[in-house]
Order: sequence, then structure tokens, then C-alpha cells
Amino acid sequence: MNLPASFTEYTRALLGVEEYEKLVSALQQEPPVSIRLNRLKVHRLKVENALSVQPPWSSEGIYLDERLTFTFDPLFHAGCYYVQEASSMFVEQVLRQHVTKPVVMLDLCAAPGGKSTHARSVLPEGSLLVANEVIRNRSQILAENLTKWGHPDVVVTNNDPADFSALPSFFDVILTDVPCSGEGMFRKDPVAVEEWSPENVEISWQRQRRIIADVWPSLKPGGILIYSTCTYNTKEDEENVRWIQQEFGAESLAVDIREEWNITGNLLCGESASVYHFFPHKTKGEGFFLSVLRKPETAGEDSYADYYSFPKGKSAGKKGKKGGGASSSPVSKENMATAGKWLNDECAGKYVLSAEGAEIHAFPQQCVAELAAMKQHLRVVQAGVSVGEVKGKDLIPAHALAMSALLLRQDVFATEAVSYEQAIAYLRKEAVTLPATAPRGYVLLTYRNIPLGFVKNIGNRANNLYPQEWRIRSGYLPEKIRVL
Repeated sequence: MNLPASFTEYTRALLGVEEYEKLVSALQQEPPVSIRLNRLKVHRLKVENALSVQPPWSSEGIYLDERLTFTFDPLFHAGCYYVQEASSMFVEQVLRQHVTKPVVMLDLCAAPGGKSTHARSVLPEGSLLVANEVIRNRSQILAENLTKWGHPDVVVTNNDPADFSALPSFFDVILTDVPCSGEGMFRKDPVAVEEWSPENVEISWQRQRRIIADVWPSLKPGGILIYSTCTYNTKEDEENVRWIQQEFGAESLAVDIREEWNITGNLLCGESASVYHFFPHKTKGEGFFLSVLRKPETAGEDSYADYYSFPKGKSAGKKGKKGGGASSSPVSKENMATAGKWLNDECAGKYVLSAEGAEIHAFPQQCVAELAAMKQHLRVVQAGVSVGEVKGKDLIPAHALAMSALLLRQDVFATEAVSYEQAIAYLRKEAVTLPATAPRGYVLLTYRNIPLGFVKNIGNRANNLYPQEWRIRSGYLPEKIRVL
């Protein structure tokens, strides 16, 4: 790896010659591969003991001894795990230590969804996660990954950070994993090395400050901002943390860590803020930086709730983003009743069903006011879980329902277990042949006891209902396949 001369000069001066040489040596090695398990689903599986080595700062992360063939692993597509860099799993420690009651949390720069799926797994029950991505096509990837993860208490938005200023004092927690110069990804991404320059570092730290300034008003007084990057330099890291403290009066919060984790603290002399650096020659992972800051309890600050609210439990608006109001919706009372029967009994009272056009969605009852507020000012890509869609006389169960381990009442559907080969065919959206004994109608396919999705069995064939845009596009199978 040929590192840029300017990077070498700066980083050697920052770390010292000995530490810098250790960093360069680590960057020549193969990066570790890590995944994070979805505890809502993997309890149905027997995970091999060989896959039990964990990043010590994550209760759900696992280091793999070799890379899986992720594209051809049905459990990956079923949301049983997420491929995530180990260092970034440190966010779990922040949430477990500093978030102890239900919150409304924003993951501002969320695509493709690693930290969002992780946050959703460790947030206290009753919390609402808003995952945002400014680039439209990446917001669709974010929505796909969160759908597969399967937790219903999520909203996906597609907005610029400045748009959130219309929701003052709205969020209890904001995670800003800001775009950066990418120094911490040099080992995994050769393009990051090619694109790095001192000019890009300058552009990055200025962009990062604009992002923080734009989103800061939407953080509640006393709320927590988690600032993170995947870079090493202090301009984007320590100096930006110092700026947040000086500009907004933010208080630095410490995270309890263990010495054996080998996490590096502040690299600038005289700085008092608690910061956490991950270097690949010291921790098993890529470069990562994080700091936690609390917004001061300022009296008299505007709050969205002061001038805009909905009574709890009321509808979050008559019109959905797809156009049709309640009077034009093809969804009947019978459809709504059927959809209600598809949900677990324990969800009764906790989730409200609503129709948007021809679709029926389930959303947490206690958060409908927050959703209504967001729909007033933000582009909401999806909210909660799509339960089904009316087409003609049929109510077709949604793929998102199959993915939702919390909401799906599996025993109301006929189920058929499929082999690995059948699972791959289904995920390619190819024809799936069911046994002659399989009942007609909507059938839930399972692979290793994990719901994979729906088909409609019409007797001589089964119509594949897997989302077209999510299908495996590759028509071949690798010679060696390794799955979880």
C-alpha cells in the first residue's frame, strides 16, 4: 500500500515514529471480517462455536475466521446478521451506558444501515429510531436493510441535515457518523487511499461542522450527540469536538472502557474531552473515532412540542405520501381486520394499523404524534412495517411482515421449509416448486426455521413474492460456499 506522502508526514508526527510504523505494518495485513447477529432471529439457529470470538465492546458482534459468501447466504438476506466493521460497534457502549429509558433517536448519516440496525437492537424498549440518508438511492438501501433487520419501531427518511431544524428539540439522541476523509478505511478500500488529500481533509472538517450546526437545534436540551468518523486526523476528530464544545456549550461525556480493549484517548495535549480512537495496530478492526457530547439544559429554548402536537393514539395524518386519502383507499374494514390477525397477539394495543393508498402499515401506537410531525417536514421513505397490500380482491402479505420477528404471527400462515437450493432460487425470484401437499394460497417459506418470504401457491406453481429490486442478480454459485 502506497500511502500519500502528506498523510505519512502528518500521521507520523501525530503518533510518533514507532506507533506510526506499527500502524503502517497493520495496514499491510488482511482486514478482519466481522458480523453482528440479530438476536431477534438467531435464537432459532445453532451458531458454530468457531464463530464465537467477539469484539469485547459488543455483545452481538462476532469475528469470522474466514469470509462468508454473504451474497449466497439466505440467512444474510433474511436479516439474521449484518456485516459490520468491528470498531464501529463501539456505539453499543455509548447507548447502553448513557441511554437508559425510551428515546427518540436520529441516525443522521445512516446508509447503508450498520449503526442503525445496531442501535435499534440495543435501544431501550419503547424507543423510536429515525434513520436518515441524504442521497435518495442510498436511502432505499437503508430502508431495505432495516426492513430485513425486522424491528418495527423505525422510520426511514431522505433529508438534508438542515431539514431537521424544522423540528426543534425533537430528538433525545442524535448519532452523526459524518462523511470524512476515510483514513480509517485505507486497508479495506483502496479507493479511499487514492482519493485522500490534504484538501479533502480541509473540505471534510468544514462539512462536518456544517452538518453539526444544521442538526443541533433538533437535539433536546440535555440530549446526547454521538459524533463519529472513520479517520485519524485531529482536524476532523479532536478539533471538531472542541469546536462543538465551544460553539454550543456541549459537555463531554465519558464512556467506561477497559484497558485491555486498547482504545486510544485524546491525541492533542491539553484537551479535556473524552474521545475514543480505534487504530488497527492496537484494536482488531479498522480506524474509528467517537466522542459523546451532551447539550446543555437551556431554559427558554424552542421545542417542537410547544406549538405542534397530536393527541397520543390519534391518526398521524389522513393522507399518506403515496397520495390517496382515507376515502380513496381500496383498503376495506375486512382487509384491516385480516391484517390485524396477521400480527402477534402481544402487539395488540402497542401498534396501530393505518392505510396509505393500497398498503396497510403497523406503527407503534405511542409514537404516532412524532410520525405526524415528521411527515409535516421530512421526506418519509417508510415508517413501521408494511403488513400487506390490497390488489383487486386480495390482501397480499408484505415481505416486510415476513422479516418482522416481533410482529409476524407465523401460525396464521401455512409454512413450507425449503432447502438451500430452493432458498437461493427464491432469492433470485425464480420459480419455486412446492410439494403437492402444500395448501393453496399464501405460504410462508422458511429456511433453517427462519422466515424467508412469501409465495402464492396456485397449485401447478407458486408465484414468487420476493421484492424484485432485492433479488440476487448473479446467476452462478461459487465453487466454495460458506454460510453462517
